[in-house]
Amino acid sequence: VHAIDDIATRFPSLDGEGCALRRHFEAQRAWYKWALTDDGVEIPLIERTFEWLEANWPAEPGLEVLNWGDARPGNILFDGFTPAAILDWEMATFGPRELDLGWVIFIHRFFQDIATRFDQPGLPDFLRRDAMVAKYEELTGHSVQNLDFYIIYAALRHAIVMGRIKRRMIHFGEDTVPEDLDDYVMHRLSLEALLDGTYEWD
Repeated sequence: VHAIDDIATRFPSLDGEGCALRRHFEAQRAWYKWALTDDGVEIPLIERTFEWLEANWPAEPGLEVLNWGDARPGNILFDGFTPAAILDWEMATFGPRELDLGWVIFIHRFFQDIATRFDQPGLPDFLRRDAMVAKYEELTGHSVQNLDFYIIYAALRHAIVMGRIKRRMIHFGEDTVPEDLDDYVMHRLSLEALLDGTYEWD
């Protein structure tokens, strides 16, 4: 996907003025506003994460490529062990390659952390951060940059999704409003640890 050329001509609806990463970031702010704050729910952890990302913005975001958006194995159709198609394109965007890398690494850790919390093994040796970076660099020749930023950005984006899901459940009587608004974020412990630099990868 990242090797597709002439993306502005091929996918004009994803193009726009200025930095693609900044456009994407501001779209996440707008999504957060629509999904939660317009409904009266302002989540301190999400606000803190937006602030962290602004403070740690990459000096050089890098070459803009087509990003799949929801990059993960569950969105791949296989013919035996060979990928035959990739699905779920509603989050496709232009931006640095690390947008997709951060997302696939974080989403696996999201489910791995759930498994660990319930004393299940999960897949701890699958999609490991260092191995992912090494393999990506080997296959593409691209030197991965600012990965902490993009993993935390992925955690922010997923926090908004999970917050919206919880809000919907509350609306339909399937859940209750938490006393601590940060509990709208299902992975709050992981996100807090990522922000504090204490997240345990092993």
